[in-house]
Amino acid sequence: MSGRERVRHVVELLEEPTPVQDIADRADVSRATADDELQRLQSDDWVTETTVDGTKAYDLNPVRMLFDEVTDLIEEHSRDELENRLTELKEEQEELAAEYDVSSLDEFRERLVEDELSAKELRERRNVIATWEAINTELGLVKHALQLYRDVVELSSPRTDSHSTLA
Repeated sequence: MSGRERVRHVVELLEEPTPVQDIADRADVSRATADDELQRLQSDDWVTETTVDGTKAYDLNPVRMLFDEVTDLIEEHSRDELENRLTELKEEQEELAAEYDVSSLDEFRERLVEDELSAKELRERRNVIATWEAINTELGLVKHALQLYRDVVELSSPRTDSHSTLA
């Protein structure tokens, strides 16, 4: 991979705002190369510039990430498959609520402090919270994909008319 490709690869793995020098070090490129590529990625809306401890840093653009994930879902699944996945996720959510006799994740979290739980039980509950959060995240993505499905498919389809909109 070229240095610029390594910078892009490092950026794809960012989990939090990261200083330019750290990105350069991880990509094994000069700070100037990393900064140049990061500025290009920013102009393409892939990253956002911020500061960490007074130092210029970059993070993945969360809006771009959301749209990319939703677009990927639409490209990889039919509307019917997405509707089935929505049903599956709602069932998983309802099963967790029933198993722990709560109506929401917030209520489940409140029980962490209200109930007298051992360390082992607390770890198990934290795992349930992580699972529930993952379900909620995927549920949101699938709902967005279903809301945008028709528009994305129409915009992604090649035009069959012979008239150019640029003429």
